[in-house]
Amino acid sequence: MDSDKDKVGGQPQSSADARFGGVARAVPFDLVQLRYAVAAAEYGSFRRAAEALNLKQSTLSRRILLMEQRLGAALFERTRSGVRPTLAGAEFLRSARHLIQQAESMAEMVKAAGRGEAGRLTIGCYTSLSAGNLRATLIDHRLRFPAVNIRIVQDSRDRLLTGIANGTIDAAIITGERYIQDGTAMGLWSERILVALPETHLLASRDVVFWSDLKDETFLIARHDPGPDFHDVLVAKLGAPGDRPEVAEHDVSIEAIKSLVGAGFGVSLLCDACTGANYAGVVYREACDGNGPSRIGYTAHWSKDNANPALQSFLKLLRERYPPLRTGERGPDPAA
Repeated sequence: MDSDKDKVGGQPQSSADARFGGVARAVPFDLVQLRYAVAAAEYGSFRRAAEALNLKQSTLSRRILLMEQRLGAALFERTRSGVRPTLAGAEFLRSARHLIQQAESMAEMVKAAGRGEAGRLTIGCYTSLSAGNLRATLIDHRLRFPAVNIRIVQDSRDRLLTGIANGTIDAAIITGERYIQDGTAMGLWSERILVALPETHLLASRDVVFWSDLKDETFLIARHDPGPDFHDVLVAKLGAPGDRPEVAEHDVSIEAIKSLVGAGFGVSLLCDACTGANYAGVVYREACDGNGPSRIGYTAHWSKDNANPALQSFLKLLRERYPPLRTGERGPDPAA
């Protein structure tokens, strides 16, 4: 026979109740009982509600009666023709419907998070989001996974890769082909390298500019990423033994660099993604050599130990949008 200390509201206390220190005493019903009560109110009959739920009428009636006993109030008036809520029952049922909806929403949210369709995703970058493939990818992701909360972090390459290593950043989209230790990377797209010129510059009248036309120019380059990548491009394109391009490094953003170009302090290099915002006095021209327009590649980096389902969905989207290129192929044109 059950002792009094093992009972809750006249019912045996389960082992789960005991493990949680009797917390269940404060909750005299469960979601199943709430569903039974709501169904009884909607059908106006225990019998019809039980049939709709594929239950025995005695089971539904007994569970509702037990809930009433634990609540200390009648939820239904029983008549020969069926049941109808009491005043207390009507108030209880309004809250019950709300709780059921919340529980269903929570369950769906958990399922969606497990599928990578909900949750949080932190993406790092250091290029502009005003145009280009990264912006298009983020828009596509938002349309496909509207329940995923995306956080964007703009920082240097080193800090982004450190964020991946310590788990504060899920994925970083950076220029170049560099890989991180104990991580994974995926080649994505490439974008044209453009020359930013003052609109009064002699080369501004041309549709394209060849590297050989730029050998006497002063290049304004930001110390921040992706400035170092463009510095490497300049050395590769214009450097020669004993002769290096004239570069003026500035500890400012790419937006500030473009403002300096418009003011006539020199020319600069940037990629398609940085041309979305217009700056007074600045024009953009393709930088070409004998093989055509010069390009710069983008790579996604993440940690192989990151189990965030939202990250896996993001990587799947990247693979769909940017499948591996065959030799000689170009990445998607962000202007398309």
